[in-house]
Amino acid sequence: MVIKLSQILNIENSYNYKVHLACWNKEIHPLDVFVRDRSEWDMWNMWRFGRDDFNRRYIFSLIDFYPEPGVWLFGGIYEVLERGNNNHSHSYKIRLTNQKAEFIGRLKIYFERPGRIRAIKLENFYEQMMVSELLKDTYKGEKFPGFEYINHDFLTLETIFQVEKMDWKAALQHVKGVYAIFDKSNGCKYVGSAYGETGVWSRWAEYIISGHGGNDELTSIIAKKGIDYARKNFQITLLEYFPARTDDQVIRERETFWKEALISKGKYGYNRN
Repeated sequence: MVIKLSQILNIENSYNYKVHLACWNKEIHPLDVFVRDRSEWDMWNMWRFGRDDFNRRYIFSLIDFYPEPGVWLFGGIYEVLERGNNNHSHSYKIRLTNQKAEFIGRLKIYFERPGRIRAIKLENFYEQMMVSELLKDTYKGEKFPGFEYINHDFLTLETIFQVEKMDWKAALQHVKGVYAIFDKSNGCKYVGSAYGETGVWSRWAEYIISGHGGNDELTSIIAKKGIDYARKNFQITLLEYFPARTDDQVIRERETFWKEALISKGKYGYNRN
């Protein structure tokens, strides 16, 4: 059954609203920002870019729900209090209103973005917006996909670890494993392992904090280029996982196998031994 947005989220005068289509800015996804820090998400709605795209009283904010193409998460309705004195002003002064606040982070909307623009008039597209799903609780990040499907960008994992998403933590803290870190900028890779008493969760947390996890080659890279290099370029894949009772020697042997299989030493990778 198709349900129009207007059937459950009634806007009396759509001409008072501009829609903010918040999308990936080539560095970070606004969905990850929304999950980890609401004040940072507010700033995404304040930013003006030197233009007055949101030149109406209200900003109707939608967040690109990138795990599902064409789906947007309702991010709230903001009132624009001040617009700045000239076209060179970098931000608006806004406040989050109570309008439809019960749907913030819960209402998923299907809507095809018209081109690459970030601001559209609500009245032109309101009737085209359909309800995709109403979540029981506020969206708190990607659900744990299963051990076999962990192949995520550093930034996505950073949000998961920062908020300590419990389904991920519960799964990863009780397994040992072998993983690979791929550098998307050059194709190089690093193979590592988690064994002993730490578990995959604790080992990966070290990468999230530092960007390098204490590995020599990665440490050298992050020392020169900063952790933003990891956020922009690193992708982490769990190659194999094992019960916590597995002997550590088994893990080390599998790590050696994957280093050879992925040719992660020498000019093709970041492993030094």
